[in-house]
Amino acid sequence: MHYYSTRNPAEKVSFSTAALTGLAPDGGLFVPEEIPQYTKPVLLSLGTMDFRDIAFETIKPYVRDEITDSALADIVQSAYNFTSPLVTAADRYAVELFHGPTADFKDFGARFMARAFSYLRRGESRPLKILVATSGDTGGAVADGFFDIPGISVTVLYPKGRVTPLQERQIAGLGKNISALAVEGSFDDCQRLVKSALADDSLKKRMSLSSANSINISRLIPQAVYYSAAAGRAFAGRPDPDGEATPRIAGFSQSKNKAVSGLPVTLCVPSGNFGNLTAGLYALKMGAPIRQFIAATNVNKTFPDYLETGEYIARISQATISNAMDVGAPSNFERMAAHFSLEQMKKIILGVSVTDEETRDTIVHVHEAGYFIDPHSAVGWKGVDKLRKENKIGIDAGPVGILCTAHPAKFSETVEPLVGRPPFPSSLSNAMERKVSAKTIPAEVSALIEAL
Repeated sequence: MHYYSTRNPAEKVSFSTAALTGLAPDGGLFVPEEIPQYTKPVLLSLGTMDFRDIAFETIKPYVRDEITDSALADIVQSAYNFTSPLVTAADRYAVELFHGPTADFKDFGARFMARAFSYLRRGESRPLKILVATSGDTGGAVADGFFDIPGISVTVLYPKGRVTPLQERQIAGLGKNISALAVEGSFDDCQRLVKSALADDSLKKRMSLSSANSINISRLIPQAVYYSAAAGRAFAGRPDPDGEATPRIAGFSQSKNKAVSGLPVTLCVPSGNFGNLTAGLYALKMGAPIRQFIAATNVNKTFPDYLETGEYIARISQATISNAMDVGAPSNFERMAAHFSLEQMKKIILGVSVTDEETRDTIVHVHEAGYFIDPHSAVGWKGVDKLRKENKIGIDAGPVGILCTAHPAKFSETVEPLVGRPPFPSSLSNAMERKVSAKTIPAEVSALIEAL
């Protein structure tokens, strides 16, 4: 499998080069030259396979010839001591992506990436510096995934004052090989600084640099796994039992989903930088039984507007209560556009945007149905409701699932005043005991380079 830059398809590199480089030399994003297909036996077994087996079969063709089957099996077993339960909530499925160590969907990509990097760099003596920009959740997942990995250090950039106290402790509370920079600006500023540093030739001569944002293909590919796992379960009509971190209210049991098995699922993806949705598109192209996607954004609706007007206009991000999605210039749009035309996207993706007021109302509404939900997942839930009201999703079109991207306890500052205190997984309770250690810098490339 080879990879090429979205800005220069003629230049092809290996998975190792794409992963360890992060950003292509011309500033583009690496994409696979082809989307591999699941074998028929795998497709027929997605509804019953163990999550780790689905992970192995999904990732294997993307890393063939560079990570042996035995090494990949070890990486998958080490990375995923948790899964993504597909449970029912009210009249739809919830794909719970918060059962990992930081209670966030980004655990899936970050933990695979850390272990893959360690394997790909075996025998290297020069340390690797990982740069990552975060609007809230990426930084914590990457920090945890790479914590104590030999030969690799991580610097996380986050917008000062725009992440929750818990997110800040996850980002800047580990120490050792993890450091944090609080940037006086927005997430878009953090992302711009990282891209500029990765493209700085003089800096690259002084240190080995890579990225861990969703711009890195090695973080994106493993995210396709939970799409295929959820789609397989939904197609088979086999929801999972509640997990330890499932935020269901005491006294409520799983509702019986009205969807008929044997139909592909519609998956609603709360979307900011669009790496998550891009991974879902890979799963769809691989053959997972997915009917279509819903890209649900907050008021930062660059992509829904693109689907409606055909014109892509990047904007300055606006702050919302679903802060991890406060992205006005989603990086992964470039990757999506490399694989799909506008007309192709319109056939498989519906766009919708949700306000903060609608998000709060949805948190209350879902709680009344017996389930706690975080602001980002609430954007997805409301997005489905709005599209159903507009008759853009048929009631009998097949099952519908919401990707619940973070545990509601991560956003208790928003959730608790509305519906009371959500249950706290042990991982988050432990994180709240950490002390924040971060350096504040202005949103200037020179300040980042000086810090590095």
